[in-house]
Amino acid sequence: MRRAAGPKSPVVVKIGTSSLTGEGLEIRLEAIQQVVANVESAWAAGHPTVLVTSGAIAAGLPAMGLADRPADIPGLQVAAAVGQNHLMATYTRAFEEVGRTVGQVLLTRDVLARRDQYLHARAALERMLTLGVVPVVNENDTVVVDELRFGDNDRLAAIVSHLVGAGMLVLLTDTSGIFSGDPWISDTAELLTAVRHTDEVLDQLRVNSTQGRFGSGGVASKVAAARMAAWSGVPTVIASASEPGIVANAIAGEDVGTWVDPRESSLSARKLWIAFGSPSEGRISVDEGAARALRESGKSLLPAGVTAVEGSFPHGAAVEVTLDGRLIAKGLSAMSAVEIARVRGEHTSVAGGEVIHRDDLVVLT
Repeated sequence: MRRAAGPKSPVVVKIGTSSLTGEGLEIRLEAIQQVVANVESAWAAGHPTVLVTSGAIAAGLPAMGLADRPADIPGLQVAAAVGQNHLMATYTRAFEEVGRTVGQVLLTRDVLARRDQYLHARAALERMLTLGVVPVVNENDTVVVDELRFGDNDRLAAIVSHLVGAGMLVLLTDTSGIFSGDPWISDTAELLTAVRHTDEVLDQLRVNSTQGRFGSGGVASKVAAARMAAWSGVPTVIASASEPGIVANAIAGEDVGTWVDPRESSLSARKLWIAFGSPSEGRISVDEGAARALRESGKSLLPAGVTAVEGSFPHGAAVEVTLDGRLIAKGLSAMSAVEIARVRGEHTSVAGGEVIHRDDLVVLT
């Protein structure tokens, strides 16, 4: 299952705020230097590497004379705006010490929603890597209100992995990988050294990670990111940021951290966005016949197979498709919730069209 990254393939490395700050609120210079050493080791091994970093808000707090993280959105945005400059200045100096130039890239997760944005972002990142420049990527927290959430950069890193056609995604965290339970409070929690992206244990961890340090967003977001990368055909290694040489060891295929095995075939950028980048606004329940048509024949979802609809959403909204409460697909609805409720069970000719066209549907089972 575990293997090395493909020869000369790009690598994406993501580092979280907790790994940069430790027990405090301020960014630690030694943590930045260790990340830089890890990234440079990947370049030295022939893998052009993108760094996705959190920490802008943490870097902004001391600059603004704040002792605590702001609790309101405008306060967080200001801290991010101020801190982004300080964070990039620190990375720039640290990379200069190893002879490497960096470039700042601020993205939002909807970069996959529009084809032109996707192509421009991909071209810019590819040119930077070709020139030997390290793209330092972060969420554009100052302008994206509803995306300013802990752990979001894990999913952003998965999107970047898709953009650059990465051979591996390495998520650096403050534990040795993903555990079967909370390693901070349980002596019986075991490190999961290798899992498939479809394994039920990942579902259990995502559901159970709802409180405490184990559930502050880290585990759930890393599972989501690893699955996003898996659907792009990119393997993920989740490992300790404090372990020297961890990135070089991961891309060499050594037994470090948690390996998440990807799918053999990957989704298109647009379908990756439908599946993982766009939040669900409702749910459509279907019968067994409709589910079979979606899973086995690649058909569109027709009104005749719909048994129920939940939520209040317009046409074009991202919705989940379920069978007996189990998620089987996700897609962009061609009808509003009101319209679906009115025509469910009807023949397509009577209903006036499909509920979700197959080009706007991703089967997840």
